[in-house]
Amino acid sequence: MQPSTIQALVFDVFGTVVDWRSGVARDAAAFLQRHGAKQTDGFAFADAWRRRYSPAMEEVRSGRRPFTRLDQLHRENLEAILPDFGLAATTLPEDELKWLNRAWHRLEPWPDAVAGLTRLKARYAIATLSNGNTSLMLNLARYAGLPWDAILGAEAAQAYKPAPQAYLRTLELLDLRPEQVCLVAAHNYDLTAARGHGLKTAFVARPLEFGPGQRTDLAPEQDWDWVAPDFRQLAELLGA
Repeated sequence: MQPSTIQALVFDVFGTVVDWRSGVARDAAAFLQRHGAKQTDGFAFADAWRRRYSPAMEEVRSGRRPFTRLDQLHRENLEAILPDFGLAATTLPEDELKWLNRAWHRLEPWPDAVAGLTRLKARYAIATLSNGNTSLMLNLARYAGLPWDAILGAEAAQAYKPAPQAYLRTLELLDLRPEQVCLVAAHNYDLTAARGHGLKTAFVARPLEFGPGQRTDLAPEQDWDWVAPDFRQLAELLGA
């Protein structure tokens, strides 16, 4: 497909642009060792923390809870899993808990991400469409060198993907029609929702997002508008 109508690219961030699992595991392992946890496997901690990610957001999506920033949901989930590793939030220093919760602000980009984004930015406006809150995305951009033109997504929309408002409000803020915006994501569910609201779609597989045993999102599940192995190749396909 020719990208002639596209004016902006919006990106899922966790997993698509940055390697959340390795970054969280790195900081979690250091934290667990410092505090004498009974288990110090950082990857096990990262996986346990991530398992609570979607259920926490579902409380907001369902209307059972008002919109709550992802940093707060992460903190609640962090405190919930600490006992599984022999620790309790009530016995740990607050500054240490804050430091670990901000592991999500200190994630490394995938090797192709910064160069690919920079190349795409030369032709298109590029922005986040992430479930991460604004300050999280800003800190992550500065840490990882991500050259966004704008930080949009859940907090600006007051809705978590794949709720319709997450996509529709982003279009409103960009002042663009759906067919002028392409979502880039490594997650088929996200692209399905975006396509349902008229956005163009680009799938970039990240087969190590969930570690070597990953079984989901290894390949496109629909005929997305563009499919590429990395951001550099996506730039080629999009004429950037």
